[in-house]
Amino acid sequence: MEKRTDPPGNADHVAEAWELKERIRRAEGVLRQRRGFFTDAYRRSATHLLFEDDALVAFASVRRDGYMLFLAVDPEYRGRGHGKRLIADAAADHRSVTCHARATNEPALGFYEHLGFEVARRIDDYYEDGGDAYYLKLGEETLRDRLSDFVRR
Repeated sequence: MEKRTDPPGNADHVAEAWELKERIRRAEGVLRQRRGFFTDAYRRSATHLLFEDDALVAFASVRRDGYMLFLAVDPEYRGRGHGKRLIADAAADHRSVTCHARATNEPALGFYEHLGFEVARRIDDYYEDGGDAYYLKLGEETLRDRLSDFVRR
């Protein structure tokens, strides 16, 4: 597994990230962003990317305030700790990590809960299609401890 990072202002791997995100959207109905929004948000954030045999298998785009805009792991590579590793990378640079998750996306909500994220609030009609979201936060005081435990496993 090879880790790469596109810092803010750099979009070297945006096309590959878009393609991975779109494969997941078509298969699971999540990650429904328009290309312009996705590309602009990607360019303004730090994106941590994981490659296997030069193919992108996972990425996370994180704003300067620790808000995770995108987290995507190829379904064939799930369960291998890639999502945890990406969140740990984000946590290394921030006092807390936050994100939104679709209220109906049980696998994502379970994943975040397992890592110690807590629901800060529910937001009705958050998504363009009218879908509701939870705003999730991994707290400041336990973030590094929890994630360093996951990374050591």
